[in-house]
Amino acid sequence: MPKIITARRLEGESERARDYVKTHILFPSGLLGLMFIVAGTFSLAYQLMTQTYSWRTFLESTGLLLFGMLLGWAQTRYHQYLLREHPEHFAGRMRTFSRIGRSRSKREPVTAPLDHRWRSFVPLGYVVGIGTLLGVSALSSTAGHVYAITAFLMPWAGFFWAKLFFWRGVLTGSGPVRK
Repeated sequence: MPKIITARRLEGESERARDYVKTHILFPSGLLGLMFIVAGTFSLAYQLMTQTYSWRTFLESTGLLLFGMLLGWAQTRYHQYLLREHPEHFAGRMRTFSRIGRSRSKREPVTAPLDHRWRSFVPLGYVVGIGTLLGVSALSSTAGHVYAITAFLMPWAGFFWAKLFFWRGVLTGSGPVRK
């Protein structure tokens, strides 16, 4: 009997974790990706109408988009690892965010502490990723081939669209599951 209860609890944790991914990762990524790609496209169109638009502009803006996609893919791989190996992390977040009003204590931890081998390097990875994304944007903008707003928006568009694309299995139900 305890094995059945444990198996049901793990299935419930996995479903709650999937719901968290859909609600708090995929939906914002799709919305932000759409906003950034539309704004980036409009800024490219503005550059086409007001300044010079060359092959170098095309290559740099595409490179910025691909660099953002690379960072989005890396973060998605980490989150998929967490969903596969530690679904209780996302399930705990979903439980916390589903409570409303006074039933949610400010002192209670949002999630169970994660304990995996590379956990101490995760914050450093986030800082390095954001720093390189902003640095590449600034470098591309100062080179003068890509308009400054485009240089800022395109990597973020790639980042959020990559997150949405590489999580596509979660939407269909064939994504990573703990076995």
